[in-house]
Amino acid sequence: MASTWQKTQEFYNWVLESGDPRTDPWPLVYSPLPVTLIFASYLLVVALGPFFMRQQRPLELRGLLVAYNLAMMALSCYMFYEFLVTSVLGNYSYLCQPVDYSWSELGMRQMAKVCWWFFFSKVIELLDTVFFILRKKQEQVTFLHVYHHGTMLFNWWSGVKYVPGGQAFFIGMLNSFVHIFMYGYYALASLGPRMHRYLWWKRYLTIMQLCQFVAIAAHSSYNLFTECPFPDGFNTAVFLYILSLMALFLHFYYRTYIRGKQEKLT
Repeated sequence: MASTWQKTQEFYNWVLESGDPRTDPWPLVYSPLPVTLIFASYLLVVALGPFFMRQQRPLELRGLLVAYNLAMMALSCYMFYEFLVTSVLGNYSYLCQPVDYSWSELGMRQMAKVCWWFFFSKVIELLDTVFFILRKKQEQVTFLHVYHHGTMLFNWWSGVKYVPGGQAFFIGMLNSFVHIFMYGYYALASLGPRMHRYLWWKRYLTIMQLCQFVAIAAHSSYNLFTECPFPDGFNTAVFLYILSLMALFLHFYYRTYIRGKQEKLT
């Protein structure tokens, strides 16, 4: 028992001390405990929120939702711009060749900084679920929704903790680009029923998300079979995780746009 406890302590110390020294002092990065507490609180809201809202009227939150979605859209624009410009200036390769480390330390720190903002955006995005629950849109809080939001939180904590830059930038850049359109869609939807005629492109938003996953899976698998300085463990984890998202989103696409359309016709 003592040996097991000692090994657990040693592993935890390794988790704490083996991170990137640039990002370790930044908020929520050094220890996994804050992120774990945030995730546990999130699951508690998911589990108990509908119970507490059962006797309550759904909240409209229209003004708050418009402001929130526009703010998230603006943050996504900023992150996409920073990922793109910083990677170009730093001669980052999209095919996992070594980064030009002759570039300034300031530039490398800027890439780590935008990776942190991307991670922190995943903390903010947990509010998506809170708003669904407060509006009593429980049908939106699916396994896919909770799985995606919860796992991205831990994935990007580990990314910022251990590899804030390198090939991780490609994932953040693509996801930020997709989220510009996603939160733009949500901003329009939150304006009310009069905007529904402008939301015909929801299906194409899902297709864009699937294309993103295909690109990331291809990128990660390519990295595994080349002399890539990015850790193979992270490439493998990203590849397997993206496969899980592809399977869930394909199921969502089939259920919503193919089977759902067939059921309406019958």
